[in-house]
Amino acid sequence: MTQPAIGTETKTLLASLDAQRRPVLGILEGLSDEDLRRPVLPSGWTCIGMVRHLTLDVERFWFRGVVAGESIDLDISDDAIWNVRADQQVTAVLDDYRQEIEHADAIISATTPDAAPAWWPEELFPGFRLHTLRQIVLHVITETACHAGHLDAVRELIDGRTWVVLTE
Repeated sequence: MTQPAIGTETKTLLASLDAQRRPVLGILEGLSDEDLRRPVLPSGWTCIGMVRHLTLDVERFWFRGVVAGESIDLDISDDAIWNVRADQQVTAVLDDYRQEIEHADAIISATTPDAAPAWWPEELFPGFRLHTLRQIVLHVITETACHAGHLDAVRELIDGRTWVVLTE
C-alpha cells in the first residue's frame, strides 16, 4: 500500500520540527554515559532524563496519544519521566527517542493539518486546548526548541562545547 503524498504545509511543519529535534541529539554527541546521567543544574535533571522527557512527554504523548488517540501508558510523575534507571542503557534511551520520532512523523504525514485531536487530556490542561494537528506540531516545535536550548546550556557547563553559538 502506498502512502498518500503529503502536502506542502505538512512538509514544512515536518522540516521545522526536524530542525528542532536534530540539535537534541547533536548537542549530546560525544558525551560519556556518566556526563549524560550527571545532574548539572540545581533542579537535578540530567541530559538523558531530558531526552526521556522529550520521548515520552512530548513525542509519544502529543502525537501517539493526542493526535492518533492511541492508548499510551504514561506515568506523568516526575520520577517516572525524568529519571533514567541505572540499569537502563543510555543508547536505549536515545534509540527510543529516534523511534518515537519515526512514529510521530508517520502520524503527522498521515494526518491533515486541520485534523482535530483524536483525544484531548482535559484533566491535564483545564482551560487550554489545541484544536488541530497544526497547532500541536507548532506547540511541539516550541517545546523541543526550548529543551534543546536547555541541553545546549548544560553541555556548555559540562565541557565548554556549544551547539548554538551567538555572534555579534
